[in-house]
Amino acid sequence: MKRFGIWLALAALAFTLPAASQTPSPPPPGPAATPSDYILLTVIMRHDQTMNLGELNRIQEEQGFWAKFPPEGIQVESWYIAMGLGYIVTLRVPPARLREVNRAVEQGAWKAFRTEFYPTYDAKKIAETLREQALKK
Repeated sequence: MKRFGIWLALAALAFTLPAASQTPSPPPPGPAATPSDYILLTVIMRHDQTMNLGELNRIQEEQGFWAKFPPEGIQVESWYIAMGLGYIVTLRVPPARLREVNRAVEQGAWKAFRTEFYPTYDAKKIAETLREQALKK
């Protein structure tokens, strides 16, 4: 857990340091969502490794996990299974529905998973631009 936090801080620093020393790039063309439209929320659901897959699946079924998560109308940006870890799910969530997502996790995922929540944003275009600029030097 601590390693992940350190990695996350280093990644954030890597994206902010070069931008601070250069003239800011204009935003990418095209419509951009504003914070009032949605947030990206990454939910990490760590499997309880004291149980086998059958036990985890049984708990998910008993708690109605698949019917509750994600709540109706919440868009899934990505859903990965990281071996030895669990689910890493990124959702597009209108801010007014954040509590609803939290409740869906509390009611459907707890017991089978330990959960973590991270507000996130898409920095792919920023990283691509920084890489292109670095290669031109």
